[in-house]
Amino acid sequence: MTKVSLKVNGNSQTIEVEDENTPLLWVIRDMLDLKGTKFGCGKAACGACTLHVDGEAIRSCSYAIKFAEGKEITTIEGLGTKEDPHPVQQAWIEEIVPQCGYCQPGFMMATAALITEVPNPTDEDIDKNIINVCRCATYYRMRKAIHRAAELSRQNEAQGIQNT
Repeated sequence: MTKVSLKVNGNSQTIEVEDENTPLLWVIRDMLDLKGTKFGCGKAACGACTLHVDGEAIRSCSYAIKFAEGKEITTIEGLGTKEDPHPVQQAWIEEIVPQCGYCQPGFMMATAALITEVPNPTDEDIDKNIINVCRCATYYRMRKAIHRAAELSRQNEAQGIQNT
């Protein structure tokens, strides 16, 4: 058994796993019961499992729990709240992005990381950085929502509101 200490959505956790190579995805979903992060392909290709590790978007299906030691993990559940949504979540609502919605948490987490790094992304920035897969093909609405999220984030920053 291996113990791993980390912070998930602001809460300190100590996880005990049999195999230190267990993907972070399964710890998040099965041990911590945070079901927003989805399993898609298991090969870090589709992005459904995207979450943040120390602010960086990673594919949790191929990220061993041993690498999460001492790290800060943010899942879709920790991005914002219903009462105070993150700009990405607000933009997704405004642009009516999801159809089935399965892949959307991964897209939102990838977008939140992108607009932190690139506050005013171009279409080229989006194409280069948001490489998740959506089977419903809501890419056009997502692109609009990404631009809107960046705008909302910049507005919040100008008003001194911190994006979670």
